[in-house]
Amino acid sequence: MDRWMDGWMDGWMDGWMDGWMDGWMDGWMDGWMDGWMDGWMDGWMDGWMDGWMDG
Repeated sequence: MDRWMDGWMDGWMDGWMDGWMDGWMDGWMDGWMDGWMDGWMDGWMDGWMDGWMDG
């Protein structure tokens, strides 16, 4: 019984931690990518418009 309980607890903790870490990493990466893309697009559009207007 003890071995079964230990295995169950270990499995539950491992699964919970893995899921939490994966979700956190996915959310962080998504947010980082979104912010980076938004900033890059804004800067690119601003620069392109400025150059086009000046030219």
